[in-house]
Amino acid sequence: MLALRLTRGAHPAVQLRRLLVAVASAGTGFLLLCALGYAMSHPGNPGGSALRLAWCLTPLAATAHFAVAVARTDPGTKPRSGLSAIGLGPFRLMAVSATTTALSCTLGSLLALLVFLDLRGDLTGAPFDGAASVFLAADQPLPVPAALTLLALVPATASAAVALVLLPRDARPAAARAVARHYGRFGAYGRTVARETFGTYGRFGARSRTRPTDSRTGGAAGEPKTGGTPHARASEPTPTTPPTGDDSAAAQPNPVADHSPAPSTAPAGLPWGVSVLTAGLAVQAYATRASATPAPRLPGGLAVGAPAVLLGWVLTTLGLAVAGPGLAHLCGRLLQAGRPGALRLLSGRVLMEEATRIGRPLGIVCAVASGTYAMAALYETSTPVFGPLTTLGTLLVSGCTVATLLTAAVEAKHARADTTAALLRLGAPATMLRSAAALRVGALLALFVPLTLIVAELAALPLAR
Repeated sequence: MLALRLTRGAHPAVQLRRLLVAVASAGTGFLLLCALGYAMSHPGNPGGSALRLAWCLTPLAATAHFAVAVARTDPGTKPRSGLSAIGLGPFRLMAVSATTTALSCTLGSLLALLVFLDLRGDLTGAPFDGAASVFLAADQPLPVPAALTLLALVPATASAAVALVLLPRDARPAAARAVARHYGRFGAYGRTVARETFGTYGRFGARSRTRPTDSRTGGAAGEPKTGGTPHARASEPTPTTPPTGDDSAAAQPNPVADHSPAPSTAPAGLPWGVSVLTAGLAVQAYATRASATPAPRLPGGLAVGAPAVLLGWVLTTLGLAVAGPGLAHLCGRLLQAGRPGALRLLSGRVLMEEATRIGRPLGIVCAVASGTYAMAALYETSTPVFGPLTTLGTLLVSGCTVATLLTAAVEAKHARADTTAALLRLGAPATMLRSAAALRVGALLALFVPLTLIVAELAALPLAR
């Protein structure tokens, strides 16, 4: 009931994103049901049926990725102060997010089932003069358990992914967590590096970090009130003079340097991503030397060739997704090269700070765009044309990846809302913030667009034979 109340009372923009998740779930569920219909109408071709079912894993992964991005930007399930007192702790909010995602995906799966039954002619009459009944096995009864099992894949996968990503974790370093699991002497929480004797605990104030000072002398309590002890002389306040002239101008805070995010460390996945990407392209190049045997065909008539081609595409996508944060961080570092001004400094720092959040969806978009470009280039010289299922799958995967990237951009904007407000209060013009955003987009496009074209050309080579 709590998930339903949060879903009903959400902002219209949040409702729109949830509706998009339901639409993506409906498209993926319909593709899974079409794979079931093909298996029913072609009982003598189990290999082709299994290939079509495996082909549906890509839309399933794209839908789950989009559902996770929407759940991360849901303001209704963000931890807030006071919610733990009424039983809404981090684990409960994670469960609410997973339940909300399951509700949205279940709605989409029911819509897919209705469309599938309508095209089969089970509800009213067969539309489109029965043209869709060829690959939906309309002349055979629909196995209800199998259909419900396939439709349950999308809600189960999406909700499990949301629960795994939003699972509360300890933000402390590993060393601090290891120390916190032990108790010291006399019930002291944690363990110190230096071993202390029993008498240490008997001396009052021995474990205090600071000692109280005497307001009359400025020295530490317990010391002589007069005299020239080193402690008394060190505790005396040092007179200061207000800056004048150029010193006062130099003391004015720089809004960009003071309130822009500090550069974070580079993501560690760039070398691994480049290695996996290179391995994927090498596997695809090796597949061109395979024997020219008749290959199974995907929906739409696309010949997939040897299984090494599919493995190469998977490795290429994984490599771009892993290397995306590192490439985005590199763009931010290049923006600050040389003698950066306020605009380039702000753009570079924000891009380096958001590299992990933006880079991975951008890498996946790059992989999907390169694969789509390769398929389009192949179809220009081949006789098969895009079929309805191929078109639906391509639009579904492309739309989910682009929507995930836009949702991640919205999440990044909300994350730096305090920094933006501080810059505006310090007098930073709004035009500079918009120019910085445009500069970040231009830097990312300047790197990822040529990379997408290069990967697409190399990926299309084994398919052009």
